[in-house]
Amino acid sequence: MTTVNIALLAALAAAVLVGLLAAGRRLRGRADTRLAGAFAELHERVEAMSRELADVLHRTEEEGRRSRVLGELAGSIDIDEVMNRTLEAAGAVPGVDASIVSISGPDGTPLVASTGVPAEEAERHAPPGPPDGSIPRAISIGYAYGAETAFDSLKAGLAVPLASDGEHLGYLAVYSRTGEPFAEENLRDLEELALRAGPAIENARRFREARQLADLDALTNLHNRRYFHETLAREVARAHRYSRHLALIVFDLDDFKAINDRIGHLAGDAVLAEASERVRDVVRSADVACRVGGDEFAVILPESTVADAEALYRRLQSAVSSHPVGQAGRLQLSAGVAELRADDDAVSFFQHADEALYRAKDAGKGTIVTADATSPTPTPSPSPGPWPREAPESASR
Repeated sequence: MTTVNIALLAALAAAVLVGLLAAGRRLRGRADTRLAGAFAELHERVEAMSRELADVLHRTEEEGRRSRVLGELAGSIDIDEVMNRTLEAAGAVPGVDASIVSISGPDGTPLVASTGVPAEEAERHAPPGPPDGSIPRAISIGYAYGAETAFDSLKAGLAVPLASDGEHLGYLAVYSRTGEPFAEENLRDLEELALRAGPAIENARRFREARQLADLDALTNLHNRRYFHETLAREVARAHRYSRHLALIVFDLDDFKAINDRIGHLAGDAVLAEASERVRDVVRSADVACRVGGDEFAVILPESTVADAEALYRRLQSAVSSHPVGQAGRLQLSAGVAELRADDDAVSFFQHADEALYRAKDAGKGTIVTADATSPTPTPSPSPGPWPREAPESASR
C-alpha cells in the first residue's frame, strides 16, 4: 500500500466520520436509542480504522527510511561512514536503545562504532568473535545487576554476525534498557541488515588497509613523503583556521652516508629500519612521524610549540644514541625545528625547519637548531662507542 493510497483512505474515513457526526446531531432530537447505539459503534470502528491507517503510514515511512539506508550501505567505501549507516539502520528496529558494530581490524585489534552507549563502554559490551574464525549464529544477551542498578543500564541485547564471502568479520549488536527480550521479527530485521552490511564493511575495510599501505614507507613503516606533505598542508590550514599551535621537527642520522659506505646498503637499510622503530616508540600518538627521503625524517606535532619539538628531539636523541643501532653502533641525530607563523604556508613552514636542519649540520653533529634562533644548541649524548665517525661534514647529507 503506497503512501498516496493511505492518504486517500484516511481522507475518505474522515469524510465518513464528518457525515456520521452530522447524522448524529439530527438523531439527538429523536428518541431512537437503537440508531444512536449503532452510530456510536460505527464511530468506534471509524476511529479504529483511522488508528490502523496511521499505524500503517508510520510503518511504511519507517520501512522506506530503512530501505533507503540499506540501499546507501554499499554507496561508500569509507569504513566509518558505512559503520555509522549500519548503526542508523539498526537504531530503527523497534525497542533498540543502543547499538554497536564491532569488527576485527587489520592488526587484530577491534574497530568499534556505537550509538546510544558511551564509546568507552562500547568495547566492553561488544560480543567476542569465535576463536576458530567460523561464522557464529545470533546471540541473545541478558544482564544481571545488583540492587543499585542505574535506571539507564542495558538490560537485554541481541547480536547477529557480520560476514562476507564466508569470513566472519564481527558482530552487529543492539541493546534495550527495558529488559524486554527482542522478538523474532527483530532478529529477522537485524539478520537482513547484517547480510547487507557485511560485504559493504568488508569492502570499506579493504580500501582502508590498501590506503594505509599506500601511505607507508615500505622500509621503515613510517608515513611516506607524499603522506607527509598532504598531512602538513592539512594541519597548517587547520592551525591557521582555528588559531592553533603547530610545530615541525626535521632530522636525520649524522654521517649516514659514511655508515652506508662502511657496512653496505643492505645493512644500512637495516639500520634505518631499527632507528625508525625507535622513533615510533617515542613520538606521541597525536604526532605524525614520516620518512621524507633517504635518512631524513620529519615529525608533525599538532597543538604543539617549539618547546614541545625540542623535548621530542631530546627523546629521539636518547632513543637512538643510548645503545648501538645494528652494525652502525651508536648514532647521533641533527635536527631543525620550527613553529608555524602567521605568514607561513605548508611549503615555507617545511623550508624553515629544513634550513634549520642544514644549519645544525654545519654547526656540528648531535645538534638542534630552531628556525628563529640565532645559534645552534648541541645536545649531549652517550659516547658513540668504538665505531669511528670518519665521514667529513659534506658527506653527511
